[in-house]
Amino acid sequence: MPDQETMPDQVITSDQETMSGGVNTVVRVGDTVRRPTGPWSPRVHELLRRLREQGFTAAPAVHGVTEDGFELLDFIPGEVSDYPATPAAASAEALRSAAEVLRAYHDATAEYARSAAADGWMLPARTPVEVICHGDYAPHNCVLDGTRVIGVIDFDTAHPGPRLWDIAYAVHRWAPLTAPANADGFGTAAEQARRARDFCDRYGLGAADRAKLIDTVIARLHALVAYMRAEAAAGSAAFAGHLADGHHLQYLGDARYLDEERAVFDRWLGPEDPGPAGPGGPDPADGRR
Repeated sequence: MPDQETMPDQVITSDQETMSGGVNTVVRVGDTVRRPTGPWSPRVHELLRRLREQGFTAAPAVHGVTEDGFELLDFIPGEVSDYPATPAAASAEALRSAAEVLRAYHDATAEYARSAAADGWMLPARTPVEVICHGDYAPHNCVLDGTRVIGVIDFDTAHPGPRLWDIAYAVHRWAPLTAPANADGFGTAAEQARRARDFCDRYGLGAADRAKLIDTVIARLHALVAYMRAEAAAGSAAFAGHLADGHHLQYLGDARYLDEERAVFDRWLGPEDPGPAGPGGPDPADGRR
C-alpha cells in the first residue's frame, strides 16, 4: 500500500550492489539480499515460509535475521521497473503475467489467511479476510524476465484482507489507471480500461467484484494518501519528502479522474463486449515507445 518506492532502477550482475529507494536501502551480496527489518518482519517471514510450503516460488525465501537486525532473503535476478514504466513492464505480456502471478500468490495464501494473526503487520487487517494481501503489488515490486513477471519482492506491506483490495492497487499500477497529468502513466481512458479488463480476465475476477473495482481503486488511493500523511506526521522523513514532492496530489488526481471517467471504465469492466476494439485487439502499450 504505501508509497514505498523501494525498487532499483535496474538489476545488474556484480557481486555486491546497493539498491536504494524512497524508504529502504537494500544491499545484494551474491545470491542474497540484505534488508532492514521492522516490527512486522516476523509476520512477513512466516508468510514467506508458508508460501514455500504451498509451492509458490515467485517470492524470495527467507534465510533468517542477522545479529544487527537485517533480514536475509533470496535475490531474484531480472529487471525491476522504475517510473515511467519500461517498455517491458508496460507490455501486454507483463500485465497479463502480473495478473496470473497475483492470482497464484493469493491462492497460495488463502488457507494461511484463515488462521493468520490479525495484528503484528505493518498495515491493519481488513475484512473480509480472504487472502494475505501483498499491499504494494506494482511494477516496482515485480521482477521481469524479458516481458514476463517471474518474481515478487518487498512484502513489508503484506496484511490479511480481501482479494479485491489488493487487486485494486495492482490494476491502478499495471493498467495503469492514471490521470493524463500523471507522468507515471500512459494511455487514454479507453486504453487503460481495456488493460484493466485484460488484467481482470487473466486474474479470473468475477463480475460482482469487477462492478466494485473502480470504487475500490478510488478508496484504495484515498487510503494510501491518508497513510502517507499519517506517517509524515509521525516523523517519517521519507514520507514527508513524498508529500513535499506532491506524490499525494498525483494519487488524488487519479482518484478524481477515475470518478470523472467512470462510464468508460464501467463499460469495459462490465459483462457486455465493449465492441470491435475489445479484448483481443492490439494493446496500446505495445507500440507506445
